[in-house]
Amino acid sequence: MRLLVLLSLLLSACATTPTVVQRPVAVDAPFVINGRIAVIQPERRDSAGLRWTHDAASDEVLLLAPLGQVVARITSGKQGVTLEAEGKTHVAQDAETLTQDLLGWQLPLSGLRYWIAALPAPDGEFLREQDAAGRISILYQQGWTIRYTRYAGEGRDALPLRLSLQRAGMEVRVLIDEWEAR
Repeated sequence: MRLLVLLSLLLSACATTPTVVQRPVAVDAPFVINGRIAVIQPERRDSAGLRWTHDAASDEVLLLAPLGQVVARITSGKQGVTLEAEGKTHVAQDAETLTQDLLGWQLPLSGLRYWIAALPAPDGEFLREQDAAGRISILYQQGWTIRYTRYAGEGRDALPLRLSLQRAGMEVRVLIDEWEAR
């Protein structure tokens, strides 16, 4: 009986139900998200857990192994971007170049900080398609096609839970388990 109770507790601890806060009022409002990321390219596939802490001045993106260990830590701020992995620290001016060189795929962090909240980035032109509720269903910006396939609710202000970014034969899928306001 104890084993059954313990197994039940372990299984319920593994199940995640999305926790969502109201949409931040400001365009570049601070947030923390927990979820998963998958990168699909013709020659390879990568996936990791994701914890992203964002504020107006900086970002910290942790890529996590299945048991929660940090595999890579990406930080960006006014001084540029650093990526720490396998005991080494690498520096560049942007996350796109750094992740492409070191991870083999591009993380468009400068735009993604807006796209993750279903907003177009303020720098550059964009096109968007909306669903019946008035939420963005597809956003085209900076050469990326961003598809929003699941929202936390039915209202116009619901936050995205699933999005897919596509460009040049690569797809980056983001699944958000939890949004936190900061």
